[in-house]
Amino acid sequence: MQLRTPAIVCAVRPHGETAAIVRLLTEAHGMVAGYVAGGRGRQLRPVLIPGNMVEADLRSRTEGQLPFARLELLNSRGPWLGEPLPAAAIGWTTALTAAALPERQPYPALFPALAALLDAVCHAPSARGWLPGLIGYEALLLRELGYGAPPRPDSDEIAVQLAAFDALGARIARYPLAERRGDVMGARSMLRERLARIV
Repeated sequence: MQLRTPAIVCAVRPHGETAAIVRLLTEAHGMVAGYVAGGRGRQLRPVLIPGNMVEADLRSRTEGQLPFARLELLNSRGPWLGEPLPAAAIGWTTALTAAALPERQPYPALFPALAALLDAVCHAPSARGWLPGLIGYEALLLRELGYGAPPRPDSDEIAVQLAAFDALGARIARYPLAERRGDVMGARSMLRERLARIV
C-alpha cells in the first residue's frame, strides 16, 4: 500500500513510549489507520490534533499491515481548542467520525462535509453559524451508513436547531454507536451542555 493524500485527523492514541496510532479520514479511501513514529514527541504532537488537516503519506509492504504514516500539517485547529464551544464541537465530530466509520471503506461525501464543518466551527462568529452544518453532517453520516436521512429542521431558530440536534443524538447512539455509546456520546453530552448556554 502506498498512499499520499490530504486527510483529517480524527483520533490519536499512544503506542509504546513515543509513537502513536492515528486514524485519518481521506476522501478516496475512507478511514485509514497509521503508525506515526515519534507521534508523541514535541514536533509531531501539534500535528496530531483531532480536526487538523494533514498531507498523509501512508506506506505498508502488505495490504493487511498497519501502514507507517508521515504527516505534514496543512491546517491546524489548535488555536480553537482553547475556546470551550468550538473545542467541544471539534472533539465530538472527529470522535463520531472515527467511531462510526469502518476501516478503508470510502465515503467520498463525508470528507468535504467534515472539512467544511470544521472550517465553519473555527471561523463562524458564533455557534448559530455552524450548528445547522453540524446537524447536516450528522444526518449525512447516518444516511451514508445506511440508517436513513432524518428530516432537516424547518427553522433557523436556535430552539428548533437544538431540538433537531437532540433527536439526532438518540439515532446516533442507537445505530452507528450502539457498541461504543458511552465513550463517544460523552463528547456529545459535553457539546450539548455548552450549546445550552447560548439559548
